[in-house]
Amino acid sequence: MSARAEQRVRSLRQQIERHDHLYYTLGQPEISDRDYDALMRELEELERAHPDLADPDSPTSRVAKGLLTGFPTVRHTAPMLSLDNTYSLDEVAEFDTRVRKGLGRERIDYAVEPKVDGVAIHLRYEKGRFTLGLTRGDGERGDEITANLRTIRSIPLRLTGRNVPDLVEVRGEVYMETAAFQAMNARRAEAGKPAFMNPRNATTGSLKMLDTSEVSRRPLQMFVYQLLHADRHGIETHLEGLALARKLGLRVNPRNSIAHGYDDLRAQCEAWGDEWGSLPYGADGLVIKVNDLRDAARLGSTSKSPRWGIAYKFGTVEAETVLRKIDLQVGRTGVVTPVALLEPVLLLGTEVKRATLHNQDEIDRKDIREGDRVVLEKGGEVIPKVVRVVPGTGRRGPRFVLPSTCPVCGTTLTRDPEQAAVRCENLYCPAQVRRRIQYYASRGALDIEGLGERTVDQLVDAKLVEDPADLYDLTVLDLVELEGMADKSAGNLVRGIAASKGAPLDRLLTALGIRHVGNTVARLLAEHFRSLAALSEADEEALLEIPGIGPEIAASVVAFFRSKEGRSLVKRLVERGVKGKAPERRAAAAGPFAGKTFVLTGTLGMPREEAEELILRGGGRVTSSVSKKTDAVVVGEDAGSKLDKARALGVPTWDEPRFRAALREAGLRVS
Repeated sequence: MSARAEQRVRSLRQQIERHDHLYYTLGQPEISDRDYDALMRELEELERAHPDLADPDSPTSRVAKGLLTGFPTVRHTAPMLSLDNTYSLDEVAEFDTRVRKGLGRERIDYAVEPKVDGVAIHLRYEKGRFTLGLTRGDGERGDEITANLRTIRSIPLRLTGRNVPDLVEVRGEVYMETAAFQAMNARRAEAGKPAFMNPRNATTGSLKMLDTSEVSRRPLQMFVYQLLHADRHGIETHLEGLALARKLGLRVNPRNSIAHGYDDLRAQCEAWGDEWGSLPYGADGLVIKVNDLRDAARLGSTSKSPRWGIAYKFGTVEAETVLRKIDLQVGRTGVVTPVALLEPVLLLGTEVKRATLHNQDEIDRKDIREGDRVVLEKGGEVIPKVVRVVPGTGRRGPRFVLPSTCPVCGTTLTRDPEQAAVRCENLYCPAQVRRRIQYYASRGALDIEGLGERTVDQLVDAKLVEDPADLYDLTVLDLVELEGMADKSAGNLVRGIAASKGAPLDRLLTALGIRHVGNTVARLLAEHFRSLAALSEADEEALLEIPGIGPEIAASVVAFFRSKEGRSLVKRLVERGVKGKAPERRAAAAGPFAGKTFVLTGTLGMPREEAEELILRGGGRVTSSVSKKTDAVVVGEDAGSKLDKARALGVPTWDEPRFRAALREAGLRVS
């Protein structure tokens, strides 16, 4: 090894690190991509010629060699909490009142930051070197994804500046800029690959890939939003912590600001309402934090959320586009849903191409037709929906009428007498088979990693599976025949499917896809019957003894276990070792909702399962039918007959803002 080669390698690494910082952190590139690539190629060639100069922190070592074996979990050095959400300036004012009362002060300074729509991560630097990267996980422990985070060039492998501390821990948000996401989707379409739904989903999936070389091709970026354990560094305010992070070469959002008291905070919130849409990335609100770290420590946290910060979500946003076509989608329970296929339009940082039209009644009420120019609406995390037709625009097609037969299998459709839905009753309709298996493997059910939509489609098309029980007969040899499935990924999937045999009983009951049985009802059934065998033999009378189980749910559960298809599926699952692990016995319900019964109807701005879980956590129960014993009916968009029945019986009805307010008053964290 020559001293000249060693000197050149050191120089190239310093140049590349400097240009990475200029381009990815500061957004001020000094050289062209071609010149940058030339520096990188020269460094790679020198390192190959002189292997004794290898350095794990070299810019050429960002991508790990080979596939990762998995993601072990690591405990966070401090809990990674989630912020409570607010949806109005009145709620921001209430937050300020709580903070001032808690601190006994008349005015508080707040740090204000755009709420980037990405994935939260934790980074650790030891003696200036990036050594550990974690996901949020459950807040106490996160998945160790260091190798994937090393591929993101806005995350420096080494900190810069003078007097770099021995230990630095920060938290940040990984995301994709809107234009880069759209360009990536365009490339995928050209290659015949499915497009990602939105930047956040694409980011989440990218960070959990086992192939780091593929992660490196994803347009991921990162902003640091917190210096952890700031007292170690003599830091007294949140924004001073971010300033130190910036000096160390970490990327901090330049749009962060300080608000001196509530009046200034409100003015900044109002100003952002007009300009946030111009950001190059998706953002759905502002993060507001008490700036003084000693004050924040005095306020403390609940078990889930800090008392020193909140997320202020922007209100409803509208956009206009053209409805190209009304398509039909068959769900796992056979419900046929009309879907609007749209001229792509940007809404809250996401390119929207599809929106649900719910049902025939909704289409008739709004007189929605193909060719119309329509207004879309999205607020917070709510799925985009078609609000109205822009009169006098577009080239209107004929009135849309749902067909009388299933668009996939041709079976005659039936109208659900209790709802506005029409349903395909053929359980072996290919569309239903796909959706049921996807649901069975989904995160809310058995969470079988690697069994996504594309893989399920291939399995069904190859006639390897017709129901979930068939999954347990799959072999590596079966799977490697599928496009894009290598030996290692096939082996991982087979092991993941086998591991799901030991899933808790409530997860298994959710995965079976029984009508009206979501996570909360599944938990009630699992805690009461404690085995699949006992539940399968229960009659409606036994089910109705369970608080929270009404006639509609009881009838549906009994019908499933007595049907030929239900009995066959359960028998085949049990034969393959899938029985469901009995849950631990739980103490009697206690909490602010103890003894209260709720019914949910319509579409809420949070997942139905989350709403049920929050009520249950507060000691309440959720039923599917309204009676005089119901304490409140929570009403979302497009509520149906349950709202009418509640009014007829004089049962209190809550809209979503009131429901969220009740949850917050009960001390329950709302996403």
